[in-house]
Amino acid sequence: MTVQDTTETATQSSAVTLTEMAAGKVKTLLEQEGRDDLKLRIAVQPGGCSGMRYQLFFDERSLDGDTVLDFAGVKVAVDRMSAPYLGGATIDFVDTIEKQGFTIDNPNAQGSCACGDSFN
Repeated sequence: MTVQDTTETATQSSAVTLTEMAAGKVKTLLEQEGRDDLKLRIAVQPGGCSGMRYQLFFDERSLDGDTVLDFAGVKVAVDRMSAPYLGGATIDFVDTIEKQGFTIDNPNAQGSCACGDSFN
């Protein structure tokens, strides 16, 4: 299940989704940072063993052409160059005995490496 309060300048095909679990984890991390001016930025950069890699980080900047989404009070920014690669992607947070961290289910990825950090 996902939570999305408002969508600013995003269409369904270009939007990413943040699950409730991921939004909760981001909120916790933001509280630890002690800053309310940060957004979670999701970007795609060249690199990794499959050609492209994901980047998730907190950012205070607003870039020209950003898509900014709000998920239960968590602002998520995607730059205009990354948006085509991330359209329809779902960001989740898993916390199991085997794995802990953010995961990205991206319908645009034709393949990925074993580590899950890069795709093509």
